[in-house]
Amino acid sequence: MFLEQIGADAHIRELFEPHAAQRLELGRVSFAAHEQYRIYLEGGDYEAVPAGRLRYDAVLPAVGDWVAARQVDPKLALIEAVLPRRTKFSRRVAGRTVAEQVIAANVDLAVIVCGLDGDFNVRRLERYLVLAHESGGDALIVLNKSDLCDALSARLEQVTAVAQRVPHLVMNARESVQDLRSVIRGRTVAFLGSSGVGKSTIVNALIGEQSQITLPVREADSRGRHATTSRMLIPLPEGGAVIDTPGMRELQLWATEDSLDEVFDDVAALASECRFGDCTHTNEPDCAVQSALRRGEIDSSRWRSYCKLQAELRHEMLKEDALARTAVKAKWKAIHKAMRNNPKHRH
Repeated sequence: MFLEQIGADAHIRELFEPHAAQRLELGRVSFAAHEQYRIYLEGGDYEAVPAGRLRYDAVLPAVGDWVAARQVDPKLALIEAVLPRRTKFSRRVAGRTVAEQVIAANVDLAVIVCGLDGDFNVRRLERYLVLAHESGGDALIVLNKSDLCDALSARLEQVTAVAQRVPHLVMNARESVQDLRSVIRGRTVAFLGSSGVGKSTIVNALIGEQSQITLPVREADSRGRHATTSRMLIPLPEGGAVIDTPGMRELQLWATEDSLDEVFDDVAALASECRFGDCTHTNEPDCAVQSALRRGEIDSSRWRSYCKLQAELRHEMLKEDALARTAVKAKWKAIHKAMRNNPKHRH
């Protein structure tokens, strides 16, 4: 069955059982952009719209979601419910709003693609690792464009230093993706990475056709142009599916400090050894972090990266708390105003 090929296992079928009694169909979201959706049902690919209650509950579908749907006509389906997500990749929405944007759902493996050309950036890799850990799924680092790298050993040392236990593959997608194909067979995979690292080229090679548009990078700085403009789920010929996402140069984190500490577990372990529990790791006595920095046990740029990401996460938490307090204040203000306008309801 087609849905089984793209991940409808026994767990998904069990989650869907209550909806089957309502004569709904199991489906999976294959496309989501600007409130336009497409879903795979067992009978094929359909345009879809979410039911009004999903909008009311603010549970709009994301690419990769398993849904309960009803066919409205031969080309259109109504999404009645979104099944509980096994994993999800999220970021902060663009702009000043503090809210979560789900990038992809029910992903088994996050493939973080990094170019080995002039755009290689280990600090950006750390940000993606935090995002991947927060998702709840597994991660794999793909170091692409090996043919353009004259310092492969040095690059591998840098990746190993920050990746901890996350495995990596070195490849040139224009020559072969066979090693990657064997790893992802039968799984749902999300490709993450900045513009120009070769995500769409890899997807094209995996699916065996030119489904994704590819654009050349700028020669001056190896930076890419956005080839993918929408998130979409693409079935793989050998089973499983890939989710290709638009390149994100300035990824806004949506994560907890626990995920940060897992990715920077070497730094977090040292911080726990400081004399004072509220150590700021600046000028306190018996600071384990500063001692390690002086001895060269922690790379200073990695420490600065940790501090930067920690400050970013805490800043977002404070903004979220401030917005929550404002919402509560507005709610009670409205209640008190209603009571003043309706004297008979006073007690």
